[in-house]
Amino acid sequence: MTSQLTALINGRVLTDHGPRDGLAVLVRGERIEAITHANDARVAAAQAHDLQGRLLLPGFIDVQVNGGGGVLFNAEPTVEALATISVAHRKYGTTGFLPTLITDTAEVMQKALDAVDAAIEQGVPGVLGIHLEGPFLATARKGIHDASLFRLPDAADLAAITRNRRGVVMLTLAVEEVPLDTIRQLSEAGVRVVAGHTAANYNTTRAALDAGVCGFTHLYNAMTPLGSREPGVVGAALDDPHSWCGLIADGHHVHPVALRVAIAAKARGKSVLVTDAMPPVGSDNPEYVLNGQTIIARDGICQSDAGVLAGSALDMATGVRNLVNMVGLPLAEASRMASAYPAAWLGLDRTHGRLVAGQQADFAVVDEGLVVAETWVGGVRYAY
Repeated sequence: MTSQLTALINGRVLTDHGPRDGLAVLVRGERIEAITHANDARVAAAQAHDLQGRLLLPGFIDVQVNGGGGVLFNAEPTVEALATISVAHRKYGTTGFLPTLITDTAEVMQKALDAVDAAIEQGVPGVLGIHLEGPFLATARKGIHDASLFRLPDAADLAAITRNRRGVVMLTLAVEEVPLDTIRQLSEAGVRVVAGHTAANYNTTRAALDAGVCGFTHLYNAMTPLGSREPGVVGAALDDPHSWCGLIADGHHVHPVALRVAIAAKARGKSVLVTDAMPPVGSDNPEYVLNGQTIIARDGICQSDAGVLAGSALDMATGVRNLVNMVGLPLAEASRMASAYPAAWLGLDRTHGRLVAGQQADFAVVDEGLVVAETWVGGVRYAY
């Protein structure tokens, strides 16, 4: 039986060439069937959905989501928790995400890996894989992580991480702590190996890039800075044309000027908006417990009593607004940093991240203020 054809009409569609009026998006099942003129005969024959003049963007893809809806993935590495996190972020236009586990025990890491596999199998909307942020990190750049749990990867870790899984696996590690042969092994197994929480110098980082590191976790934060005589991790990241850089655009983790410099320095398509979101996103409760510490989100900042940043209270829609209003990016480029570019980083660009025929029908419908009114995931509409 052929599924119903739906036509999204009366909206501005963000195409590869910018926002366009007079177009309709035809959706059948979970896929985009066509982007066509509004007077196409197929539009008249389809079930119409009126966008009421709003802007239709590709759904947002967030590669770093620690929690949401009052839930921290580390504390609850379960399918039920992932469903709650999915609902919380979906109201802000996120249609795909990597649940992110920060440094924890091997037991919790295994539970998290299994929960993500099960969530994908059960069809929890938006779960694309997992991001393991640790535990193979550097004490000197630990941030809010529990350094007592840092370790080198052993055979059991490598087997768990590289096992054939249902989704993408991203692994943040300190490149000076993990042997190049291990980085190469992980990369060749399909793991997206990224540098973060690292005190490496430029040469060590460059060697890790050559061994298979494909990106950098929350650029500028928890890594050696760019200096005139020692370029550090930041210098290696900005200099390399092939790697991606995650950027937290909340105005607290990175100054807007530093964001603008990074985006200008990186090759086009290699700067990616991330949230590093914590449980307060999509929740009325500003408090959560991380590594035994009570963290309170105040004025959009999540930090410990000692002033250490502990993730963010950022959602993707706010991040896109910040890229436009604080950084000065055109909306089309800000949108790509939240959709097409992360899809490419994850190797999902054939099916996700753009408004073109054949891609998954994942949309963020926003008003003039870039506030989300509807989110579509796999052709299913959620209104807010």
